[in-house]
Amino acid sequence: MDIASLLGLILGMVMVVFGIISNGASIPGYIDPASVIITVGGSVAGVLASHKLKDFVGGFKSMALIFKEDVMDAGAVISNIINLANVARKEGLLALEEASGEIEDPFLKKGIMLVVDGTDAELVRGILETELVCLEDRHKKVIGFWEKWAELGPAWGMIGTLIGLVNMLNNMEDAAAIGPAMAVALLTTLYGSMIANWLCIPTASKMKINNDLEVIVKEVMVEGLLSIQAGENPRVIEEKLKSFLSPAVRNDVGDGGGEE
Repeated sequence: MDIASLLGLILGMVMVVFGIISNGASIPGYIDPASVIITVGGSVAGVLASHKLKDFVGGFKSMALIFKEDVMDAGAVISNIINLANVARKEGLLALEEASGEIEDPFLKKGIMLVVDGTDAELVRGILETELVCLEDRHKKVIGFWEKWAELGPAWGMIGTLIGLVNMLNNMEDAAAIGPAMAVALLTTLYGSMIANWLCIPTASKMKINNDLEVIVKEVMVEGLLSIQAGENPRVIEEKLKSFLSPAVRNDVGDGGGEE
């Protein structure tokens, strides 16, 4: 589990609760079912209207992804590719088919099989890059779900506040009720702001980070496979692929052990 994401959401809620109770207010005073229905229900309805049903359901399910510890380690991928390069250098490209049996990543496995089948290098690049573009498009749909909800949450919060103000102005005879009615009206704005800034924006940001990392790792795979197909020295391949990494993590990649 990704502790940072979970901890961030918990700390955010703790800050809200602290802000409420630090001034002597009570939590129940900040709970209003009608405001919840207007803000949450209205914003969700807006998101539903903005997406196809399949994408809408997939967007909700995607929240679990931000709590999963990322397993795409670029350094480990490079080390794996260097091992494959050594196999190909010593035993030939056909030996990669057997070596691919231990590889779980379907993208890398597909690339290996294309290389083993003797597919032209440009065609290999084209097929893998097309798949990478499609992967990014799928990710953008999910990210767009959360960005749209972040946009509509505060908007529906304002709608709820306006409804509350109208109701309050229609009942001005009781001066003592004006304060509580105003407080209830403002709750929808609070709920809308929390939807955007506590839930949706952090979720979309984390998914963008995960997408960028996955794209880099897949680009490493493409370049590594094409270098293996071209018969390049494993040490040269290693140095080429390390250029995708930040200087701080390049030293963590193991020695490829290629022959000179």
